Amino acid sequence: MAAAVAPGASKMTGPSAPKRKNDTFNQMDKPTQVRLSNITAAKAVADAIRTSLGPRGMDKMIETGKKEVVISNDGATILKHMSVLHPAARMLVDLSAAQDVEAGDGTTSVVVLAGSLLSAAEKLLKKGIHPTQIAEGFQYAAIEAVKILEEISIPINLEDREFLLKSATTSLSSKVVSQYSSILAPIVVDSVLRIVTPSVDTNVDISDIRIVKKVGGTIDDTELVPGLVLNQNAITSAGGPTRIEKAKIGIIQFQLSPPKPDMDNQIVVNDYRQMDRILKEERNYLLNLVKKIKKAGCTVLLIQKSILRDAVNSLSLHFLSKLKIMAIKEIERDEIEFICKATGCKPIADIDSFAEDKLGYADLVEEVESNGSRIVQISGIKNAGKTASIIMRGANQYVLDEAERSIHDALCVIRCLVKKRALVVGGGAPEIEISQRLSQLAKTQTGFQSICFQAFSEAVEVIPTTLAENSGLSPISIVTELRNRHANGEKTAGINVRKGTISDMLKENVIQPLLVSTSAIELSTETVRMLMKIDDILASR
Repeated sequence: MAAAVAPGASKMTGPSAPKRKNDTFNQMDKPTQVRLSNITAAKAVADAIRTSLGPRGMDKMIETGKKEVVISNDGATILKHMSVLHPAARMLVDLSAAQDVEAGDGTTSVVVLAGSLLSAAEKLLKKGIHPTQIAEGFQYAAIEAVKILEEISIPINLEDREFLLKSATTSLSSKVVSQYSSILAPIVVDSVLRIVTPSVDTNVDISDIRIVKKVGGTIDDTELVPGLVLNQNAITSAGGPTRIEKAKIGIIQFQLSPPKPDMDNQIVVNDYRQMDRILKEERNYLLNLVKKIKKAGCTVLLIQKSILRDAVNSLSLHFLSKLKIMAIKEIERDEIEFICKATGCKPIADIDSFAEDKLGYADLVEEVESNGSRIVQISGIKNAGKTASIIMRGANQYVLDEAERSIHDALCVIRCLVKKRALVVGGGAPEIEISQRLSQLAKTQTGFQSICFQAFSEAVEVIPTTLAENSGLSPISIVTELRNRHANGEKTAGINVRKGTISDMLKENVIQPLLVSTSAIELSTETVRMLMKIDDILASR
C-alpha cells in the first residue's frame, strides 16, 4: 500500500532517518483535524433539528428501538431519541437536556445557536486564531450578551395574569397543539398559580402538577380539576362501591392476600380436613386485615402495586365490598408521594400501624365516566396540599404524548417567570439587538477579542434567519430589514411569522421569559468553549 508523503518531508524512514528536533510539537495537524471533526459532527446534530424551530417548524417522526413511534418538534425529545455516536455530537444532546432542566423551553434554539457558534469558531480557526483565544473571546461576548438581554427585558409582576397567559401562549404556538392554546394557556397558568405563593416563592416544583392522559374526546376537553384525579379505576368485580361521601382515605403499601414464603415451595395436602384448615386460615387472616382497616374508619382504600404477589385477591375484595369500602389497586410507587401531598394522608407500611391519624379526608370520592373513559375523582379534600391535576384528552396516544410535552414546556415557561421575573420579546428581536450591540462593542475592543465579538454577533443571527427560513420567507431580506429597524431604535421589532412581515412583538403578544434566552446563550457558549479546548480524542480500554 503506497503512503502519501508530504512535500518537503524527509523520504528516509527507519532507524537511519535523522530525528527532527521537537518532532512532537510539529505535528499540529492532528489537533486541527480533531477539532474540525468535532465541529462537523456537532453541526450535523444542530442542522438535523434546525427545521423544527419556531411556530412554523416541522415535526420529526422517530421510531425507537422498541418500534414505538414518537412525533415531536421539541428539541430535547428529538435528540433524546436520536442514536448519536460521535462523542462531540453527544455533547449537544446533553446541552439540550441541560436547557430542558434549567428553563424547560428553548431546547431547539440552544442547539441551533451552538451549531452556529461552532461554524463561527471554525472560520476563526481557519484565520489562524488560537482556540483558547476563541473560547475566551466567546465567553466575554456571552457575558455582554446576557447584560444586553437584561437591559432590554421587561420586569413583570406575577399578579399580572395577562402577561403569564401571553408567555404560555407563545410557548404553545410552536407546538402541534398551537390551535388549542386559548384553552391550554389558562389551564397552565392557573395550575401553577394554584401551587405557588407569588409574593414568596422563587421556584415551582412541576412534579406537584399531575397530568392524567385519557384517549377519547379532543384536546378541547382538557380541564384543570379541583382536587385529585386517579388514572386507576375502582374495583367493582366483587360488587364494591364506586361513590363514597365523607370519605376517609388510606394508602397501604402491604398486600391484602395470603402471605407467601420468599422461596418457591410446594405443599402436598392429602387430606380434605387439612385443605379446609388451610382455606379457613386464609379466610381468617384476610378477615382480620379487613376488620382492622374498617375499625380505623377507612372507607376508601388505595393499594400500592405489588411485584411479589397479588395486591388483592377475590376473597379480600369480597370482604371489602361487604364492609362498604371502596378499593383502588395498582397505585404506582412514584404516585404515592403526590397522592399523600394532595390528600393529606400518610402511606401505611403494615397493618399494625393502620390508625385513623394516617387517613386523609374528602367530601366525595367517585368514579366518573366521560368521553368513554373512567377516572376516579376525589373532591372537597380537607387540609389538602398545594397540588393541581390536569385531565388531558386527545384522539390518539401520539397527540396526547405531544400535548403533554407541550404543556410541560408551557409550565416550565411560567416556572422561569417565577424564578426570574422578567420577560423579553420573541420573534428573533432580542437576538438581533444582541448582534447589533455586540458589533458596536467589537469596534471598541482590541486584538483577538474584537474579531471574536464580531463573529459571536454574526452567529447569534442564526435564530431570526432560521425563523424566517422555516416560515417560507426570504431570510436575507427579512434579517436585513430587522437590522434596519433595530438600528432605528425599534428594540421590539421581530419577525411576525403569521403575516410574513416585521412587526412590534409586544403588540403581537410574542413574549418569552428572560431566563430562557439567557440560559440558552450561557449554555451554548459553555458547550462551544468546551469543544474548542479539545485537541485529541483517545479511546480508553
